[in-house]
Amino acid sequence: MISLLHIENIALIEQADISFDAGFNILTGETGAGKSIVIDAIGAVIGERTSRDLIRTGAKSALVSGVFTKLPNLPWFEENGIGPDENGELLLTREIQPDGRNLCRVGGRPCTVTQLKALGAQLVNIHGQHDGQQLLDEGCHLDYLDRFGALQKECSEFRAAYERAASIRKEMESLQMDEAERQRRIDALQFQIQELERAELKPGEDEQLAQRRDLLRNAGKLMDAVETAYTALLGDEENMGASSMLADVENALRDGGRISDQLSELADKASEVRYAADDLGELVRDVRCTFEFSPGELDELEGRLDIIYRLKKKYGDTVEAMLDYLDQCRKELDGIECAADRIAQLEGLMKKAMDAAVKKGETLTSARKKAAEALQKRVASELSQLDMPKIRFEVEFAPKGNGMDQTGMDEVRFLMSANVGENLKPIAKVASGGELARIMLALKNVLAENDDVTTLIFDEVDTGVSGRAAQKVGEKMASIAGHAQVLCVTHLPQIAAMADTHFSVEKGERGGRTYTKVVGLDGEARCRELARLTSGDHVTSAALESAGELLSAAKQFKIASNSN
Repeated sequence: MISLLHIENIALIEQADISFDAGFNILTGETGAGKSIVIDAIGAVIGERTSRDLIRTGAKSALVSGVFTKLPNLPWFEENGIGPDENGELLLTREIQPDGRNLCRVGGRPCTVTQLKALGAQLVNIHGQHDGQQLLDEGCHLDYLDRFGALQKECSEFRAAYERAASIRKEMESLQMDEAERQRRIDALQFQIQELERAELKPGEDEQLAQRRDLLRNAGKLMDAVETAYTALLGDEENMGASSMLADVENALRDGGRISDQLSELADKASEVRYAADDLGELVRDVRCTFEFSPGELDELEGRLDIIYRLKKKYGDTVEAMLDYLDQCRKELDGIECAADRIAQLEGLMKKAMDAAVKKGETLTSARKKAAEALQKRVASELSQLDMPKIRFEVEFAPKGNGMDQTGMDEVRFLMSANVGENLKPIAKVASGGELARIMLALKNVLAENDDVTTLIFDEVDTGVSGRAAQKVGEKMASIAGHAQVLCVTHLPQIAAMADTHFSVEKGERGGRTYTKVVGLDGEARCRELARLTSGDHVTSAALESAGELLSAAKQFKIASNSN
């Protein structure tokens, strides 16, 4: 459960600390006072979608933190290696920046919004005033039924079988084509394969040829440079080279070295330089030998590169890409030529896959129908407690028009009859606003029984409800609060009177700014708030007396409920 909510600079709330209790918590206040801002703040701290527009005007950022206690061993804790502290408390924090960035922490450790949202889904269920629209959407009914029946395993097994069959069908469709189209494709592939094979391409060939071409284009300059260097180093018939001259230098110094140690040292250095010149000469000679160009080689290279260039325009930017394309063409041609055999093979696999999918689908349908019977009984029981004992609720099954899809073989929708003697019809056609709110509450309560979530939030889900129906809704929420923490935003005194903890959300002005504050109520203050909900700002003694009676009746209901 959430025990403490801290809010800074969220919309009209500059700062607020709200200590929630276990059981039934109520927030009331004038329309526009900011009750739903508190719910938005809780949504933010559990990873729900937010907007930077939530940041209070003039503030640099907004911050929400929540302390959660009495937590079960949630799967999220093991998956992420984070859990409650030694006191059993878990702190969630989210800071919203003006640039849209969110800084999230769980137990003091940074996390992503996605991680926070996954954890939040295991901590809190928020039911808004627009949830009733989901009940009208028949596309949601199947999901409601599967959640109630805890049919995740059956759904997963069917989906795997269905996707296997769908994969085989897709491959079959890719192989099936009419004979004319098949022959055209074979001709095209054979032409492309022959053209690429005739070229006898080799990986990296284009780069090697381009380098050789550049060499040939500059052959004259290169030969001149090498010949000049070679002659300078080793000489020719007419001139001595540097190597011979250095030999003379060494000999002269060596002769003088018999007299002077200094010249002997210079002779050694001259010897080193001569050896280096000899080595350089040998290297230049080797290079000169590689510069042997045959007549017409440049023309041959240009022709080969032209062939590769034209092929690149059709089959790929590099030789490697063209070779990959050639391999793809060969495989596709083999596939087409062997398509009849493969299709026959796939047809056999398809039959087995469809049989498996149908079997899994029938198992899922059977489980759904069993769950539907239980759901009908549970919803009927809940509606009876919500002062709707004569409403009939039924889950209708029909086969899917296309046989099956990834959700199964069933079309499911919820039907109801609001009055005795009336036929069952889709909920959207017969439910009033108040009936819709109570049916939604009944479903939410039934579905919550299969969840480990310990906190349920109802944000003005009592729209269209009044009088005796409002009292029943309040009693139902109080009953739910017996096994889970409940937070509720309401305008109805009958519901507010059932709360264990009551907060008033109040709006005021200070220094030319609008502020919202959250105040805990008890005793006379709570009685006056219930009277205001009944009669408006003009609170009469009769309204106060009526509020007292509501509180007394709520107390008696709780005593009776606890004794049962």
